[in-house]
Amino acid sequence: MKNIVKNLISIVFYCSLGAITATLAQTSETSVQRSKQVSILFVGDVVLDDLPGKAIEQGEDPFAAFEKIFASADIRIANLECVVATTGKAAEKNFTFRAHPRVIPVLKKHFDAISLANNHSGDYGPTAFSEMLALLKEQKMAYFGGGNNLSEAHRPHIIEKNGMRIALLGYNEFMPRSFEANIHKAGVAWSEDEQVVRDINAARQQYKADIVIPFMHWGWENEMTANQRQRQLARIMIDAGADAVIGGHPHVIQDTETYKGKPIIYSIGNFMMDALDNEAQTLGWAVRLHLDQNGVKAWDTSIAKINPEGTPAPQSNTNSPCWNKTTGLKTSCENTQIP
Repeated sequence: MKNIVKNLISIVFYCSLGAITATLAQTSETSVQRSKQVSILFVGDVVLDDLPGKAIEQGEDPFAAFEKIFASADIRIANLECVVATTGKAAEKNFTFRAHPRVIPVLKKHFDAISLANNHSGDYGPTAFSEMLALLKEQKMAYFGGGNNLSEAHRPHIIEKNGMRIALLGYNEFMPRSFEANIHKAGVAWSEDEQVVRDINAARQQYKADIVIPFMHWGWENEMTANQRQRQLARIMIDAGADAVIGGHPHVIQDTETYKGKPIIYSIGNFMMDALDNEAQTLGWAVRLHLDQNGVKAWDTSIAKINPEGTPAPQSNTNSPCWNKTTGLKTSCENTQIP
């Protein structure tokens, strides 16, 4: 009888231990799922062909002042507003930008990927654009928003970080449209609405992305608020499944809004260039999104003030916009370098 009781006690003990172990394992798994968090930082137009390019040639790093702010994010993204090449012929337009290949290691030091979808990456023609793609691939500098053909230009760049898959798409919709990639020509991704929707769907379904963020090149220069086309397209992208929309090109900071609980930041302004026309063009944002598997839970900004040499410096004593999904309110936060 004693042996029977002893065996029953042992069975109950081990069953209870198994249940506790299973519960702890499940709790641990849930905790891991909840802890999936990533921060991603975007900066606006970066032109490296003139004074910033000469600084790099002389061994200087024009991004150095932002190193601490860059280090506060898991992922860093920029719009490269020039072609990087030694070949090609300048297009017939007011401004053409071509940087030397020596700038690529500096870009790679600070950024995880760059967008090529803009109105200057084609300034020296398809040959120079193709040279840039080859140089970037050779030095393992990731890019998106451009490619050797239409399919490659519209392919999302996938970044895996902290157990999450983040898809980045880049689009230009500012002339000249001749820079657009086609089936047989290298170039940038153009933002045809139907194609954008297909790309976002493909990022989710084909590439299994948890988060999808389009980085846009749109709007009119020097306008401080987004126009109707920007607002319309932003909504189309979020309706298609984008988690946030980040924009640039107007060379000034524009307004922001929230649509269906998802942030739209219409223009983050310039970040590095010396061809500036007015005071508003000397200011830009480094915007940092805080993500979990459900999307953007908050964003904050650091102001970049560009000097006459085209080099940005953070304005640590100035407050700038921030947003939290919990409150749904945009407020003003300390322009900080908090990790």
